[in-house]
Amino acid sequence: MVEHLECNEGLRLLLTPNRSLSWRGNVQVWLALFTVSLVIATGMAVAGAWVVMPFAGLELIALAAGIYYTAQACQTREVLSIYTDSLTLEKGRRVKQAEWTLPRRYARVRVHMPRHPFTPAKLFLTYREQDISLGAFLNVEDTQILLRILEGKGVSIDRRAPESDIPFWH
Repeated sequence: MVEHLECNEGLRLLLTPNRSLSWRGNVQVWLALFTVSLVIATGMAVAGAWVVMPFAGLELIALAAGIYYTAQACQTREVLSIYTDSLTLEKGRRVKQAEWTLPRRYARVRVHMPRHPFTPAKLFLTYREQDISLGAFLNVEDTQILLRILEGKGVSIDRRAPESDIPFWH
């Protein structure tokens, strides 16, 4: 998602991955699956197939780990600040973990166009030999929105076509 933040000096954009469920929603889905799995595994154990119980438990542990990992990854945030003389990118999860400030005059947004129309373009903030990934988690629509905003603010954008040096037959 691309959201505007309040800023007096310029423009600040908050970039976050799309999250379909909150943490509470994820827990509720896991509890519903736990209940269904418990009912089925209990029925199988009563019928004499007690071996199903440990595998049902392992399945639920693996599912919980996957939900937790995905929920943590969805907490990623990037804040892009566009000022008259600089671009600032801050990255982190719950707290700021990295920050880059680039001179706006020489910084560019390099766009690697995708081969497939359903794949989002890859964006990089570039300055001299430094390439910083920008919004790697954004979907196609959010990437297009971000590019329109950056173009509207006069940020230099360098689009690169997909490389076609991969032969059809290997």
